[in-house]
Amino acid sequence: MARISPLVALPPLAFAALAGMFLWGMGRDDPEALPSTMIGREAPAVPQTTLPGKTQLTDAMLREPGVKLVNFWASWCPPCRAEHPTLMELSERLPVYGVDLKDPEANALEFLKEDGDPFHAIATDPKGRGAIDWGVTAPPETFIVNGEGEILYRFAGPMVREDYTNRFVPELEKALAAEE
Repeated sequence: MARISPLVALPPLAFAALAGMFLWGMGRDDPEALPSTMIGREAPAVPQTTLPGKTQLTDAMLREPGVKLVNFWASWCPPCRAEHPTLMELSERLPVYGVDLKDPEANALEFLKEDGDPFHAIATDPKGRGAIDWGVTAPPETFIVNGEGEILYRFAGPMVREDYTNRFVPELEKALAAEE
């Protein structure tokens, strides 16, 4: 009687493993989302430079009581311009801090002069090193930070329309409720 080689079982097992991996991937909540490794961790240091005439964002500000936002932005970034009215509204409710990313000072200042300045304090990150420490992939990105300086949520992309109301607002409300 001829023996069947165990290698014959290898292709069906590989197929079953791939099928299982694909099924798992389709069942994820948001397959487009890139989870942040920063959630639940202390906010990294912010760059220690600012725009002329603006208040310098400091690490101590991120540890002050209350929920606050840290927004990585740039004047050359069209999605940043699209979300700017949202930041203006949010800055009336809570502190919004900005990190200007790889932007010439004159361009950033002109942008804030034309469209308004929603930022309570600003840091500049001309080389993008601070953005790397925060895990920023591309502007705009906004982080919700609690009173202990812990990152609660990361929102990648512009805060506009349904994406803003369906994803960001519930996380912000949850953070505000936890601080009460």
